[in-house]
Amino acid sequence: MDVVVVGAGQAGLAVSNALETRGVEHVVLEAERIASSWRGRWDGFTLVTPNWTLALPGAPYDGDDPEGHVGRDLIVDYLEAYADAHAGEIRAGVRVERITAGHAGRFLLDTSEGPLTCDRVVVCTGAYRRVHRPSVAGALPAHVTVLDTTSYRAPGDLAEAGVLIVGSGQSGVQLAEEIHASGRPVTLACGRAPWLPRRAGGRDIVTWLERTSYFEKTLADLPDPTWRLAPNAQLTGARGGHDLHLRTLQRQGVTLAGRLTGVRDGHATFADDLSESVDFGDRWYADVRRLLATELGPDAPALPVPEPFHAEPRTELDLAGVATVIFTCGFRPDHARWIEFPVFDELGFPVVDDDLATSVPGLFFCGVHLLRNRRSSLMWGVGADAAIVAETLARRR
Repeated sequence: MDVVVVGAGQAGLAVSNALETRGVEHVVLEAERIASSWRGRWDGFTLVTPNWTLALPGAPYDGDDPEGHVGRDLIVDYLEAYADAHAGEIRAGVRVERITAGHAGRFLLDTSEGPLTCDRVVVCTGAYRRVHRPSVAGALPAHVTVLDTTSYRAPGDLAEAGVLIVGSGQSGVQLAEEIHASGRPVTLACGRAPWLPRRAGGRDIVTWLERTSYFEKTLADLPDPTWRLAPNAQLTGARGGHDLHLRTLQRQGVTLAGRLTGVRDGHATFADDLSESVDFGDRWYADVRRLLATELGPDAPALPVPEPFHAEPRTELDLAGVATVIFTCGFRPDHARWIEFPVFDELGFPVVDDDLATSVPGLFFCGVHLLRNRRSSLMWGVGADAAIVAETLARRR
């Protein structure tokens, strides 16, 4: 084959569409089904960005609720319809298990259906595929069911007992609210995470940020590369979208704790750093307020000043009353596990040039967070990166 695209999520579909437009023959290999990562979200999952961001090239959002938030299944429906109308050939159920050097400068792909060779490869499997769990997870008592965001589905699947959620990023606060609403006592072990109000001035906060340089920021704009692993802002699209952060969870009755530091003799211990985590989120929010005010001037929405936070953190929890622990500590890149070329940085992210090509001729990436800018992995931004890849492939052909 000439070009193989690996992955049929939004990045792979956008690349396929761009290649089709430019007449570049290719095939998309998908390990499971189209939009498989979206299908793996929990039952109550909703789009965290507003509906207008369902905007892959050639298929802008055409519904009547652009500032709303659709659920998981409608996201999958959108991507399936896009694949039918805009993408090229997709072979579902073909898992690429290894990419290595073949003969005569070609690539050798070991797949679940046998070996395959090609001249060029575009990897579109996302960056965060490996679940991250701290080592303390191995010390949990045997009676505790341990889950993460890929294995959790709904509160009704959990035992009628206490739940400890470890990690207070976007997924952690969403699960804490959902499970607490089911009547189960929830303790949330909090780390440092940003937060934002859901709406301001009648519009979604993402709509306001899109009018600034926020999504134009690049990897070079981060304080250091490890910020690429930082959690997403605490937001939710559930029930139409509403504010959700540590202050709202505290008001709802969720028990807040600091970072999980250990498990011993059936007890979990937490650092006394909840106030520091809240302060971190408040400073990040203050930066966003300044950005909006500076770049939008008199058109900027009025954003509220955070109310004082009174920390009464739990420092120890008897796990005898806890039946489930859910780790929401994020994901890590895993490309280097199955792509046998030295094209990754120390954190495991691919290193690419302005054409999104690696130092290995013919090997490209698309759909990785901050690959080119903050839009690179997002539904409404990945199309620009896909066009760059396709244009480069068409030119070099």
